[in-house]
Amino acid sequence: MDNETATQDWYSEETATFGDRLAAARDVAQLTQKELAQRVGIKTSTLRNWEEDLSEPRANRLSILCGILGVSLRWLLTAEGEGLLAPDEDAPIAPDVSAMLTELRAVRAQMKQSTERLALLEKRLRMMGTA
Repeated sequence: MDNETATQDWYSEETATFGDRLAAARDVAQLTQKELAQRVGIKTSTLRNWEEDLSEPRANRLSILCGILGVSLRWLLTAEGEGLLAPDEDAPIAPDVSAMLTELRAVRAQMKQSTERLALLEKRLRMMGTA
């Protein structure tokens, strides 16, 4: 597998979320959440929510993030285009750590689905109240 393929696999939409790519780019830029939030002009809790995939930034904030972190908008959103290199493939990841990362991603995906379902239910309830 060549380096570009490894990079795409490491950060691909199947492997990593938007929040994962954002956090990785922030780490590579050697910025804390607080430092990046200040540079973007947002609260640290807002950035934390983005990194945890609980919310997403608006287009203007995405553009600022990409400029500060040195990645393309396309990479940050889809893992395609100019972005980060995959971590050293030779560095071993302990099986328990790998399993935990897989479980974390699964829980994050469940949370996102639950959040979307909750939003739809709230919308239906509001519509019922106005009918």
